[in-house]
Amino acid sequence: MTTDMIESNNTKSSAPLLTQRYLRMVTKDGHSTFQMDGAQGKGLAYLRDAWGILMDMRWRWMMLVFSASFVIHWLVFAVLWYLLAEMNGDLELDHDAPPDNHTICIKYITSFTAAFSFSLETQLTIGYGTMFPSGDCPSAIALLAIQMVLGLMLEAFITGAFVAKIARPKNRAFSIRFTRSAVVTHTEEKPYLMFQVANTRSSPLTSVQISAILYQEQENGQLHQTSVDFHLDSVTSDECPFFIFPLTYYHSITPSSPLAALLQREATHHFELVVFLSAVQEGTGETCQRRTSYLPSEIMLYHRFASVLARNAKGEYQIKMENFDKTIPELPAAADSKSPKRTDKEIRINGQHADSFQLSETGLTE
Repeated sequence: MTTDMIESNNTKSSAPLLTQRYLRMVTKDGHSTFQMDGAQGKGLAYLRDAWGILMDMRWRWMMLVFSASFVIHWLVFAVLWYLLAEMNGDLELDHDAPPDNHTICIKYITSFTAAFSFSLETQLTIGYGTMFPSGDCPSAIALLAIQMVLGLMLEAFITGAFVAKIARPKNRAFSIRFTRSAVVTHTEEKPYLMFQVANTRSSPLTSVQISAILYQEQENGQLHQTSVDFHLDSVTSDECPFFIFPLTYYHSITPSSPLAALLQREATHHFELVVFLSAVQEGTGETCQRRTSYLPSEIMLYHRFASVLARNAKGEYQIKMENFDKTIPELPAAADSKSPKRTDKEIRINGQHADSFQLSETGLTE
C-alpha cells in the first residue's frame, strides 16, 4: 500500500483526525460507559453476585459496607438480648439481690445500652466479666451460640473479601500504562498505526498478549466489530515473553486493513479502537488485564513517538517516562521519502532505534 491512502492535499503536519468529540464506549483507563436500562430482575442478579460486587467496589464503599455489617449485627442481637431480658423479667430487678425463685438470664442487663454492650462483648470476645449469661437459662445459651456462629461466619467472609481484594490481579494491572494517543507514521514508505504500552514497575510481566477490536456504529444503530491485528517488531509468536521496558505495537495499514479508509484525512467516520492487554505476573502466575481505547481525535497522522530508551553514563539502560506520551510531527513529504538506512552499528529495540548504543531522538539514521 502506498502512502496516498492517508495523504492530504497539503504538506502540513497532521492534527488529530477529527475534532468533533464523541462519548466513548471504553474510558482511557478501561472502564465501560454502557448503562443498562429496563433490565428485569436486575436487583436479584446483583444479590446473586454479591461477591463480585464487593470485589468491584471502591475501597471506601467496601469499608462502609463492612462497618455497617458489624454494627447491624451488634444491633440485631442487642435487640434480641434486650427482648430476652424483658420477657424473663430481668429489667426491673435488683441484679445484686434477685428473688430466690428467679433465675436471671443475663447478669446486669437492665437497659438497651447494656444489651448492646453485652452484644458487642460477646461478638468480640472481650469478656469484661460484669455481664454474663446464666447457665440455668437455656434461652440465653441458645442465643449466645447463634450469635457466635453467625459472628464467626461474618468475620470469615469479611476477612476473605479483604484478602481477595488486596491480592487480585487487577491491582497489578494499574501499573500498565498505554500512550494517550496513537500515531500513524511511515517506515520504509509504508504507513503503520502505532501505540506504546509500558510496565511502570520493575517486576517483569510475561506472556503478554495484545488484541484490538474496531467498533463502528452502523445506520441501524448496531455496533459492528472488526478485529485489528497488531504485531511487535519481528516477534513471530502471539505473545511477548518479557515485558519490562516500553513496547511499541504496529498495525500495517494495507488496502485490506479495516482502518485504511477510516484514517484518511477527509474521512468523517467515527470509530473507536479498543485495545486489550493480558499478561501473567511472574511472581504469582495470575493473569492481569488492562484496556484502553482510541478515538479518531486521539490518532495523530504523520507523527512518531519520542524515544524513551537511553543509556546513562555507566552504560545502563534508562526509561524516560516523561517522553512516553510525547509525539514528534513529521512532514508528509519527508515521511514518504525517508526510510531507515540500516548500518552495522544500528540497534533497534522494539521500535526504538540506537546508533552505537546511543538512542537517537528521531529513530532514523541518515
